[in-house]
Amino acid sequence: MAEPLALARALIARQSVTPADDGALDVLQAALEALGFTVTRLPFGEASGTGEAARIDNLYARRGTTGPVFGFAGHTDVVPPGPGWSVDPFAATLTDAGTLVGRGVADMKGAIACFVAAVARQPLDWPRHGSLAFLITGDEEGPAVHGTTRVLEWMDRAGERWDHALVGEPTNPEALGDALKIGRRGSLNARITIHGRGGHVAYPHLADNPVHRLARLAHALTAAPLDRGSAHFPPTSLQLTSLDVGNPTTNVIPAEARLALNIRFNDHHTGAGLAAWLRERCLDACDGAGHAFTLETRISGEAFLTEPGRLSGLVAEACQAETGRRPALSTSGGTSDARFIRGHCPVVEFGLVGRTMHKADEAVAVADLETLSAIYQRVIRAYFEGPC
Repeated sequence: MAEPLALARALIARQSVTPADDGALDVLQAALEALGFTVTRLPFGEASGTGEAARIDNLYARRGTTGPVFGFAGHTDVVPPGPGWSVDPFAATLTDAGTLVGRGVADMKGAIACFVAAVARQPLDWPRHGSLAFLITGDEEGPAVHGTTRVLEWMDRAGERWDHALVGEPTNPEALGDALKIGRRGSLNARITIHGRGGHVAYPHLADNPVHRLARLAHALTAAPLDRGSAHFPPTSLQLTSLDVGNPTTNVIPAEARLALNIRFNDHHTGAGLAAWLRERCLDACDGAGHAFTLETRISGEAFLTEPGRLSGLVAEACQAETGRRPALSTSGGTSDARFIRGHCPVVEFGLVGRTMHKADEAVAVADLETLSAIYQRVIRAYFEGPC
């Protein structure tokens, strides 16, 4: 287990497309128990449920009984393989070019194997003062309802507290050493329906055209940027993702018009604040008539930042020692389960190269598995040598 390749291949072979586990956590449990971890399996959801109600298998493991506690978090679930593969996506194929190909190798079964390898290179009674822990979910790529959030709730009830956490998401765009995530933007999705009254285009006085108000609203939402960014975040991005009237007829004024959007927001905003801002824009477009529109919002995560300090420094220094490159401190990209963990303890993210994640022929260099294992080993050794 001190070499990550075999465990990575064993994990990839399990077809753990959300919400299925297919034995992936059994593979990990066996590896961790062999390393002296006490493993707790935490299923949540309904055995026969579907969608957000589907049963999810999760794993919590700990070695040691004292603090500080350093935790590694990740997920064994993967997105569907989709078409276009040159090999079996679950065969964990080794190529002549020195790459490991398989669904989930980058995002993020490979990183899990690397952290296990880093731990396996230490004595079984290490650390003598402090604890190592794993939180591995099967619901990161899906609704994220019965995964990390439920395990964190269980940890609170069980008195399991972490001092710091590392999430093994694929943070590097092109090469190991590109980027270390110290935060993430928040994400808000909105669906807006403008209500009107249908009628004949030749008799507009007998109708109420919602498309005109939708056009005003779309312009108001995109006319100016929400902000210019902050110290560690890029400017907030508002993207319209759909404008839909569904009217194939040229002589009919429709009764409804719909708009969908996503806002990836920085630490200048909160999800609630942006929802209120959207409501004001809707009211303006509808001349103050609250009954003339329906606004639905869903916040999948708030913006958060782990201030640069000892934790990010440990990872950056370990990366530089192994690769010769010091990673940029980044908050770009999508969301991850770090958005839940940040309320429990300081958290950063560092993993493999993510260039092929979610694509056909997802792959990582075998050499990168060894390098990441060495980086993780440096991180945990440095963490327990002094206060973090």
